[in-house]
Parts: sequence; C-alpha cells; structure tokens
Amino acid sequence: MYRVYEFIRRHPTWVDSLWALVLLAMSAGWLVSVIAAPEPPVKQSEVQLIASVPIVLALCTAVALRRRAPERMLLLTAGTGMAEVVTGAFPVPANFAMLVIVFTNASRGRRWASRLALAGALVAPTISALRWPDEKQSIAAEIVGTVFLTATFVLAWVLGDSMRTRRAYYAQLEERAARLEKEREAQAKVAVAAERARIARELHDVVAHNVSVMVVQADGAAYVLDNAPDQARKALETISGTGRQALSEMRRLLGVLRTGEQAEGGEYVPQPGIEQLTELVDQVRGTGLPVDFRVEGTPRPLPSSIGLTAYRIVQEALTNTRKHGGPDVGATVRLTYGADDLTLLAEDDGRGAQRELYEVGGLDGLGQGLIGMRERVGMVGGSLDAGPRPGGGFRISAVLPLKSTM
Repeated sequence: MYRVYEFIRRHPTWVDSLWALVLLAMSAGWLVSVIAAPEPPVKQSEVQLIASVPIVLALCTAVALRRRAPERMLLLTAGTGMAEVVTGAFPVPANFAMLVIVFTNASRGRRWASRLALAGALVAPTISALRWPDEKQSIAAEIVGTVFLTATFVLAWVLGDSMRTRRAYYAQLEERAARLEKEREAQAKVAVAAERARIARELHDVVAHNVSVMVVQADGAAYVLDNAPDQARKALETISGTGRQALSEMRRLLGVLRTGEQAEGGEYVPQPGIEQLTELVDQVRGTGLPVDFRVEGTPRPLPSSIGLTAYRIVQEALTNTRKHGGPDVGATVRLTYGADDLTLLAEDDGRGAQRELYEVGGLDGLGQGLIGMRERVGMVGGSLDAGPRPGGGFRISAVLPLKSTM
C-alpha cells in the first residue's frame, strides 16, 4: 500500500488519466447503447450524437489534466458545457467531469477560478433542468432533483476549498517550523559566541594577573639571588604557587569546552569570589605592591555572579596598577556592603596608564581590560566608572546591584 500511495503521489497525472479512460469507456458504452437500441431511452438526432463525441473527449481530457492545468481545464469544461447546451446533446456520463473540475479548482486553482467554479456549481444544474426537462417527472420532482444536484456541486466546492485551507495551514506550519529552526540555530550561534567571549575574558584575567605576578617575582629573585638567597627562594615559591593557580583555573576553563569531560579530581575548580579577595590581595602584596584592603558594612553571602565580577574587577585593577603605576605606587581597595548594592573601589596613586589607552577602552595595552570590566558589570546590571584621578593615578568604581540578583 505504501508503494501504491507513493506512486499516486509522484504521478498524479497518470492516475487522473486512468480515471479519464474509465470515464471515456463508460461514455462510449452509453453512446453505443443509445445508437444500437431499437427504442433508445433518449431520442437524439445524428447531429447531437456526433456532437457528443468531441464533448466526451473534451471532458475526459479535462479530467486527465485537471491537476496539471486546473484553470485551463475549468475553461475547457465551461466551454464544453455551453457547446452541450447549444447543440442539445443529451448529458453523457462524462458530465461527471464537471463535478471533478469544480472540486479541483476549489482546492488548488487560483481565486478567480475557484469563484468561477462556485458560480458554475450554482447555475449548471438549473440550466440542465431547463434545457433537458424530463416529461415523465412532475415539477416538484424536477425541483427536488435540481436542488439535490446543486447541493452536490456546492458540497464538492466546499470540500475542495476546505482542502485548500488545510493545505495552506500545513504550509504555514512548515514555514513557521523552518523559521523557528533558523531562529534556534541563530540563537545557538549567539550563545556560542557569548560563551567564547566569556571564556576569553576569563583567560585574559587569569593570564594577565598570574603571569604578571610571576614576572615580577622572577625579576625580584634574579635581583637578590646572590645577596639574599632566602628572599630569592621565597620569590620562587610564590612563582610556583601562582603558576599552579593559573594552571588550575585554565584547566577549569578548558574543561568547560569539553563535553562530558571533567578536570582532575573529578570536579572543576570553583569560580573565585569575594572570599578569595584576601588571598588575591596577599598575593599582590607579595610582589612588592602595597595594598590597603578594607571591607565596610556587614558582609553577607552574595550570588556567585556578583562575587566573580567583584573578584575579576579587583584582579584586573591591581594587575594594571603593577603594569602602569610606575615606581613607589600604592593601591587601595574598598568593598562596601550596602542595603541594595555592593560598591567596589580600586584606585592607585601612581602615574596611571597612558590616556590614549583609557580612551580606547582598555588598560592592558590591547584595549580589552576595561572592556571586559564593563561587560562583566553590564551582565549583572551594574554600573562602572573608570578613569584617571585628578591628583594622579587611576580609579575604578563599580556598583553591583544585589536586590535583582539575589
């Protein structure tokens, strides 16, 4: 049955041609019976019988090509019907094609063709009853027969029009599904791009901070290697610890990119937060940069997004202080817990970054430091103010809302 259905679906004209041949055979048999019968049920002249032949051929052709050219077959059927009325040829079984053509144009023809088919369905039975009245039936019977035939034609048109509506509905559903699929793919690409940008920011923060600490410690160790071996050893230990921390964070970030794969120990290293700020400040102090770190207000648990944002801002600010602050620079970090927000202040009294670096939106020489800060703060709905201090140095102030995120 499936193969039969596929054949019918792929070769509709062949199927219609088969039905046209059946209709042609029925009409030919009817004409032969009329001619050969000693007392034919329908009295027709030779002209009418001859005219019936092209009428039957035209109607069967309309059935065979109804789906390939529905509008043209409608016009052919209408012209054939008018020729039938003019010549007086009695309707033959091929007239069933008119019902089929009405259904076809209602289901797949153009709008004007569908309306023309409906008009023909309404008037054709009445014209047939007036042109070929049955003397053996009463007027009431003629009226009932005409109404029944008209209802049959109208029902064929209604079924065709409903099929057209359903087909358009299915096409709309398919189009909507295709559009949603494209939108889903676009959203997936946007999500991938956002995740890549997030990972890039994380890698920037990890590498920029930890590598700069390692460079400072290595320079210090090289400077005091001969005169103060103990200090050199301490610097090397700091380099080792910082390197391990950097590797641990990079493993976590790279682990995010591996589906189903976990970092060493079966778990990813947790994201840093407010609790790790003290360790960060101590690490920076170990490089020789004095940092005044204070917490004001009543500390309380914070969302991980707020804690990570605050940690990365302080980390980036202190990294840039070491890079651009110059000699004898000092830094200040203030963390203030408010009722509705967390205020973070990081500033230094050094010479600060070059103004052109600030104007392009970055502090690390590549234009990415301040951009990353603004993106992080924007993601949690906060605000960031950064720029050179009037008396020298650089200041970064961020306000992170807590009500909407907790």
